[in-house]
Amino acid sequence: MSHKWPQLDYLGWRETCSALHLYLQIAGKYRLAHTPWLNHSWNATFYATPRGLTSSLIPDGPGLEIRFDFVDQEVQGTSGDGKTASFALGPSTAAGFHGHFLKLVADLGGTPKFSGVPNEVPFPIPFSEDERDRPWDGEAVQRFHGALLAIDGVFKSFRSSFLGKSSPVHLFWGSFDMAVTRFSGRRAPLHPAGIPTLPDDVAQEAYDREVSSVGFWPGGGGIDYPAFYAYAYPEPKGFRAASVGPEAAFWHEGMSEFILPYEAVQSSADPEATLMEFLVLTYGATTDLGGWDRDALECAPGRRGKPRPHDAAVPGSGQPAMDLKVEREEATSKGRYFVVVDGVVAEMTYSRVSNDMIIIDHTDVPAALRGRRIGEHLVRKAAEDARQDGVVIVPLCPFAKAQFERHAEWQDVIARS
Repeated sequence: MSHKWPQLDYLGWRETCSALHLYLQIAGKYRLAHTPWLNHSWNATFYATPRGLTSSLIPDGPGLEIRFDFVDQEVQGTSGDGKTASFALGPSTAAGFHGHFLKLVADLGGTPKFSGVPNEVPFPIPFSEDERDRPWDGEAVQRFHGALLAIDGVFKSFRSSFLGKSSPVHLFWGSFDMAVTRFSGRRAPLHPAGIPTLPDDVAQEAYDREVSSVGFWPGGGGIDYPAFYAYAYPEPKGFRAASVGPEAAFWHEGMSEFILPYEAVQSSADPEATLMEFLVLTYGATTDLGGWDRDALECAPGRRGKPRPHDAAVPGSGQPAMDLKVEREEATSKGRYFVVVDGVVAEMTYSRVSNDMIIIDHTDVPAALRGRRIGEHLVRKAAEDARQDGVVIVPLCPFAKAQFERHAEWQDVIARS
């Protein structure tokens, strides 16, 4: 078991966790109030550091940074003109923390004005009025921080294999989760919103594009243990019944998300590989069932110090750069297109419903071959053959359907209803 993955007992530090959540909301709301809105609220999040969490540079006054230092158990602030200020993290109240934070911002030359009411918590009380005594378990906070550092590394490695729009690895102070999100590039249906204590326009803007998101909660919000989650919006048909891994992962009906308990990762022989399996398989379920263009969006995982090999098209050709031999096999009513690369087979299967119509029903590109536009090659070959043979195609497979939607030059072989 890796020393980087500490044991976490949510019930043992629940009250401290709740306090930290509120304190991060106070600092996060300050950042939110003083930065231009960035898609999906990315302008307001925190980022893991070797010592805790940081707001990064906030364009207020001389320029401020807010840090939660879990080593020295302090909230620290620095400004662009060289000032520093800090106060201790310890047993307190939300009102007490709020007062200390306002003074810190003012002392650094910032403007301590922002929303004074928490979000995404039950029965929210204005920070300045919340006099409930809250404990502080510094060792538990440090264990939580250790988990964030380990998770951050795996999430960043996972992010490196995606070429499309992707969020940073960051921590949301509203829902109190570390997350990384991938986007298909397509617009999503209007989100129904209705999330308690979260403005509808914030929720709807956050989900105005198709997403596949994974993240980590320390606990709370429907589960009393730390866990990883994965969801898709909009949820593709069949998603909740998808086969994902590792074995401890399951679909949580109440939360409408896949859940993997942190303990299953932390206690495994290889925590990084166990978590990566969950990330890859839940994302794969989203993309395969949702018809994402995986060939266009994915690449090989990033390597340290090595630039990713380019995947540019040959100028003026309109063709993918990779030269592959696509082969075809057909029996009486079934057939497939396939390629073999380094002994690994990728295939696209179809059914023949008549002499002049086929249905493409499935595309399978193994993980080792993704990011090379191999799936596009398979669909391209099917389109070329259909044109030559006088056949029309019904792209029932979500991946093939997405490819046809991207390529106007193949529309002549699509079956019209």
